[in-house]
Amino acid sequence: MKTPKAIFYIPLILLLCSPAFAGQANIIDVKVTNNQGSYRFDVTIEHDDTGWDHYADGWEVLTPAGDVLGKRVLAHPHVNEQPFTRSLSGVRIPQDVSAVTIRAHDSIHGYNREMFEVDLSNHQASD
Repeated sequence: MKTPKAIFYIPLILLLCSPAFAGQANIIDVKVTNNQGSYRFDVTIEHDDTGWDHYADGWEVLTPAGDVLGKRVLAHPHVNEQPFTRSLSGVRIPQDVSAVTIRAHDSIHGYNREMFEVDLSNHQASD
């Protein structure tokens, strides 16, 4: 008796449906507010959250040298809210830093290597 060909596809289908194939968390937009040197970042992330087993769980603001200036931890999945925006206030940026990068993190893949660069020269201090 021959084994049906479909049986060979079952492991592949199961693998493709696993949380690891939901992809990495991607930053699609960043809005910056500078309030007398204290920065607020509104970061919009898109990720195929599947629930607690795989979700976008944070993002960081980095100097060009890779120093972490601020970190936002996301405490729960956003399965039905995609894309979503979360904020981080009170980020202090050294005066000699004119640009920062923001990188997203998810619970399976870790940090996405693709980062979002923000030129701070366009964000003058407001009152």
